[in-house]
Amino acid sequence: MLKPKTLMTGIGLGESPRWHQGRLWFADWVAQELIALDVDGTHEVITHVRSLPFSIAWLPDGPMLVTSGTHLLRMEPDGSLVTHADLGGLSQYGWNEIVIDDRANTYVNNICFDFMAGADFAPGIIALVTPDGSVRQVADGMAFPNGMIVTPDNSTLIVAESFAGRLSAFDIEPDGGLSNRRVWAELGEGGDGMCMDADGAVWTPAGKTCLRVAEGGEVLERIELERFGFASMLGGPEGRTLFILTADWSGTENVGKGPRTGSVLTVEAPAAHVGHP
Repeated sequence: MLKPKTLMTGIGLGESPRWHQGRLWFADWVAQELIALDVDGTHEVITHVRSLPFSIAWLPDGPMLVTSGTHLLRMEPDGSLVTHADLGGLSQYGWNEIVIDDRANTYVNNICFDFMAGADFAPGIIALVTPDGSVRQVADGMAFPNGMIVTPDNSTLIVAESFAGRLSAFDIEPDGGLSNRRVWAELGEGGDGMCMDADGAVWTPAGKTCLRVAEGGEVLERIELERFGFASMLGGPEGRTLFILTADWSGTENVGKGPRTGSVLTVEAPAAHVGHP
């Protein structure tokens, strides 16, 4: 059984981990900080993002994009954040996860209801921001869309539907559109920030576990967690260090209250990372 070790503590609510330029970057939604963490445990606050949620990804030519409210922001060389695209025409709720393929197609999802305020469920959507800056909806009817990945060959987008406890997949069309929606794996519960390894398996949290699942739903590895798992990412010098972001969870009404119980855990995984972080 894989046993995780603790790399960092004192995080409010860690999300959207990405391995980039030799460090793990992630969002602390409570502190509203973007943090870059070294494998020795030292960390740096890169910038503050006044948004909950917010997530990050990098364009193929280098700039980082950040979801913030109804906007997609781009980090300039001086560290400032400027508007890259306005997504407010599709949803006025905060945009969540983001993934970018090798053609600079940027996929962003939205749950389409005020989860933090305890509003009634509504089906979510996925939007596409193309390299020329145009914005359009490419999927709907999502049961709380969460973590997303694009396969290494840019042919498939996989998204966690947290309220349905499953991973769903789409074919990516030449124009960036999505088609052929299907169930990639039934998890039974959860599904959140995830990554793919060289064997084609996906790591994703599910409650107080982190699962490594194959297409079709076979669970290949199961890591038991002391706290709720929010996201996972493979990285490290050889791409085989699995980083898991965890925190206590007692409902949306308690987010940001009490001690900061969030942590980054690590474990050596059986296969290295591939695809788009």
